[in-house]
Amino acid sequence: MAFKAILFLVATFLLISTKVSSNEEESILETLFLKAPVKAPILAPAPAPAQVSFPKFSPRVNILACPGLCKIRCSLHSRPRHCCRVCETCCRRCKCVPPGTYGNAEMCGKCYTDMKTHGDRPKCP
Repeated sequence: MAFKAILFLVATFLLISTKVSSNEEESILETLFLKAPVKAPILAPAPAPAQVSFPKFSPRVNILACPGLCKIRCSLHSRPRHCCRVCETCCRRCKCVPPGTYGNAEMCGKCYTDMKTHGDRPKCP
Protein backbone atom coordinates (compact mmCIF):
# COMPACT_ATOMS: atom_id res chain seq x y z
CA MET A 1 0.00 0.00 0.00
CA ALA A 2 2.86 2.35 0.83
CA PHE A 3 4.41 1.58 -2.59
CA LYS A 4 1.24 2.71 -4.38
CA ALA A 5 1.18 5.97 -2.38
CA ILE A 6 4.82 6.72 -3.23
CA LEU A 7 4.23 5.90 -6.87
CA PHE A 8 1.21 8.24 -6.93
CA LEU A 9 3.23 11.07 -5.37
CA VAL A 10 6.08 10.66 -7.85
CA ALA A 11 3.67 10.63 -10.79
CA THR A 12 1.88 13.79 -9.64
CA PHE A 13 5.22 15.52 -9.03
CA LEU A 14 6.37 14.69 -12.55
CA LEU A 15 3.08 15.85 -14.00
CA ILE A 16 3.21 19.19 -12.18
CA SER A 17 6.90 19.85 -12.80
CA THR A 18 6.78 19.34 -16.59
CA LYS A 19 5.89 22.29 -18.75
CA VAL A 20 3.13 21.87 -21.26
CA SER A 21 4.57 24.39 -23.70
CA SER A 22 5.98 27.86 -23.69
CA ASN A 23 6.16 30.70 -26.16
CA GLU A 24 9.82 29.99 -26.83
CA GLU A 25 9.12 26.36 -27.69
CA GLU A 26 6.27 27.39 -30.00
CA SER A 27 8.51 29.88 -31.84
CA ILE A 28 11.20 27.23 -32.25
CA LEU A 29 8.67 24.76 -33.61
CA GLU A 30 7.33 27.35 -36.05
CA THR A 31 10.80 28.09 -37.40
CA LEU A 32 11.49 24.41 -37.82
CA PHE A 33 8.27 23.61 -39.68
CA LEU A 34 7.81 26.82 -41.67
CA LYS A 35 11.13 26.72 -43.50
CA ALA A 36 11.18 26.75 -47.28
CA PRO A 37 10.47 23.33 -48.74
CA VAL A 38 13.52 21.32 -49.60
CA LYS A 39 13.77 20.54 -53.29
CA ALA A 40 14.34 16.94 -54.22
CA PRO A 41 17.70 16.33 -55.82
CA ILE A 42 17.65 15.94 -59.57
CA LEU A 43 18.72 12.45 -60.42
CA ALA A 44 20.37 11.43 -63.65
CA PRO A 45 18.14 9.33 -65.88
CA ALA A 46 18.48 5.61 -65.34
CA PRO A 47 20.58 3.84 -67.92
CA ALA A 48 18.68 1.88 -70.53
CA PRO A 49 18.51 -1.86 -69.88
CA ALA A 50 21.26 -3.79 -71.56
CA GLN A 51 20.22 -4.93 -75.00
CA VAL A 52 21.07 -8.47 -75.95
CA SER A 53 23.05 -8.35 -79.15
CA PHE A 54 22.75 -11.16 -81.61
CA PRO A 55 25.08 -11.95 -84.44
CA LYS A 56 23.81 -10.96 -87.84
CA PHE A 57 23.31 -14.01 -89.98
CA SER A 58 21.32 -15.25 -92.87
CA PRO A 59 18.33 -17.39 -91.86
CA ARG A 60 19.61 -20.19 -94.13
CA VAL A 61 22.29 -22.07 -92.18
CA ASN A 62 24.46 -25.14 -92.29
CA ILE A 63 23.11 -28.00 -90.13
CA LEU A 64 26.30 -27.92 -88.03
CA ALA A 65 25.50 -24.35 -86.94
CA CYS A 66 22.04 -25.27 -85.61
CA PRO A 67 22.93 -25.85 -81.92
CA GLY A 68 24.69 -22.50 -81.53
CA LEU A 69 22.01 -20.52 -83.33
CA CYS A 70 19.21 -22.28 -81.47
CA LYS A 71 20.92 -21.53 -78.16
CA ILE A 72 20.81 -17.84 -79.05
CA ARG A 73 17.21 -18.12 -80.30
CA CYS A 74 16.04 -19.81 -77.08
CA SER A 75 18.15 -17.80 -74.61
CA LEU A 76 15.18 -15.84 -73.24
CA HIS A 77 12.63 -18.68 -73.39
CA SER A 78 11.02 -19.89 -70.15
CA ARG A 79 12.08 -23.47 -70.99
CA PRO A 80 15.37 -23.03 -72.87
CA ARG A 81 16.34 -26.73 -73.11
CA HIS A 82 12.95 -27.72 -74.54
CA CYS A 83 13.06 -24.76 -76.92
CA CYS A 84 16.56 -25.69 -78.11
CA ARG A 85 15.55 -29.29 -78.76
CA VAL A 86 12.57 -28.25 -80.87
CA CYS A 87 14.53 -25.49 -82.59
CA GLU A 88 17.28 -27.91 -83.60
CA THR A 89 14.68 -30.26 -85.07
CA CYS A 90 13.23 -27.42 -87.13
CA CYS A 91 16.71 -26.26 -88.12
CA ARG A 92 17.73 -29.72 -89.37
CA ARG A 93 14.53 -30.13 -91.40
CA CYS A 94 14.30 -26.60 -92.82
CA LYS A 95 18.01 -25.60 -92.68
CA CYS A 96 16.96 -22.28 -91.20
CA VAL A 97 16.82 -20.43 -87.85
CA PRO A 98 15.07 -17.06 -87.73
CA PRO A 99 17.04 -14.14 -86.23
CA GLY A 100 16.19 -12.83 -82.77
CA THR A 101 14.64 -14.57 -79.79
CA TYR A 102 11.01 -14.53 -80.94
CA GLY A 103 9.03 -14.07 -84.13
CA ASN A 104 10.55 -13.58 -87.58
CA ALA A 105 9.52 -17.15 -88.51
CA GLU A 106 8.34 -15.94 -91.93
CA MET A 107 11.97 -15.32 -92.87
CA CYS A 108 12.48 -19.09 -93.04
CA GLY A 109 9.57 -19.74 -95.37
CA LYS A 110 6.75 -22.28 -95.42
CA CYS A 111 8.82 -25.19 -94.10
CA TYR A 112 9.41 -23.40 -90.82
CA THR A 113 6.01 -21.74 -90.45
CA ASP A 114 3.87 -24.72 -91.53
CA MET A 115 5.47 -27.33 -89.25
CA LYS A 116 2.84 -28.23 -86.62
CA THR A 117 2.70 -30.28 -83.41
CA HIS A 118 0.21 -33.11 -82.83
CA GLY A 119 -2.08 -30.49 -81.26
CA ASP A 120 -2.02 -28.46 -84.52
CA ARG A 121 0.07 -25.67 -82.99
CA PRO A 122 3.19 -24.17 -84.55
CA LYS A 123 6.14 -26.42 -83.76
CA CYS A 124 9.11 -24.17 -84.41
CA PRO A 125 9.99 -21.44 -81.93
